[in-house]
Amino acid sequence: MSDLPLPPQDPELLRRLLRAKDRMDAASHEAWPVQRLAAVSDVSEAHFARSFKQAFGTPPHRYLLTRRIERATALLRETELPITEIAFETGWESLGTFGRTFRDITGESPSTLRARARAAVQEPGRVPACVLSAAHRPDLTIAVSEKRRREADAINESHDKEIP
Repeated sequence: MSDLPLPPQDPELLRRLLRAKDRMDAASHEAWPVQRLAAVSDVSEAHFARSFKQAFGTPPHRYLLTRRIERATALLRETELPITEIAFETGWESLGTFGRTFRDITGESPSTLRARARAAVQEPGRVPACVLSAAHRPDLTIAVSEKRRREADAINESHDKEIP
């Protein structure tokens, strides 16, 4: 990859990309394949995916996962809904996939997060809500599958070192 700065994007294209991003924000529980997002933006799939990442710093699928995890985290903290219901309400088709992805992104299971949130002091003091939201935003900088592969490689390396 080159270290050259990317050319600025066309304002009309940015408006189209924002339209797709807003749709994902409003209905993150729905399926948003690149084909559907590109149609909302009225551009080709490849152009959409490339332009979205350039404009927002993250691929569309990773952005959608982040939004779903943010919503699930809020529901875990603020409601008594069962975890299964939260998983399906936030757009996951499988409880197992939800739990595994949630743990990969946040570092803890949904039930652990819920228990920790209940045990924590509920009064955040004078910290603005926007700061709290940013602090609790998942840091999804690499694909979940890549993170799993790296962890597996690290485990395999440690096992290899133990064997004489």
